[in-house]
Amino acid sequence: MSSKPLTGTKVFLMLVAFFGLVIGVNATMMKLAIATLPGTEVDSAYAAGLTYDREISAAQDQALRKWKVNAHIERRNDGGAVVQVEARDAGGQPISGLKFGGRLERPTDKRADLAVELTEAGIGLYRGNAASVAPGQWDLVIEGEARGTRVFLSRNRVILN
Repeated sequence: MSSKPLTGTKVFLMLVAFFGLVIGVNATMMKLAIATLPGTEVDSAYAAGLTYDREISAAQDQALRKWKVNAHIERRNDGGAVVQVEARDAGGQPISGLKFGGRLERPTDKRADLAVELTEAGIGLYRGNAASVAPGQWDLVIEGEARGTRVFLSRNRVILN
């Protein structure tokens, strides 16, 4: 049996190949992890911090109005979803003339977010459709505007089957 001797060059090349493979796998896994879930809630934490006081003020104004806004979402068999919003003022009267919009946001992947345009289907009743809504957990975000100013914001976790 003739075997070739183990030389320093062979050991060096084996070490380089081993560590090159380890570094290559680590770099690939790191790139895939960052591309899959960047881990950010907002694009700019600084800009979100600057608007924080305005958000608190808007939430306080919304609470003072004492509106009762009920949202219902139902996933259809074809994969779409129907969103319905009923808005009433503090006295229980339907609120008309608002511009409502909605979003279905995936808690784990912002790339899967879907916008839902709501139109007034009756006095105080707003409806919209979303196509290709996958089953699972979603955040239903409802925003209402009057004269270009946001007057209502709601965020609720829903599970669609």
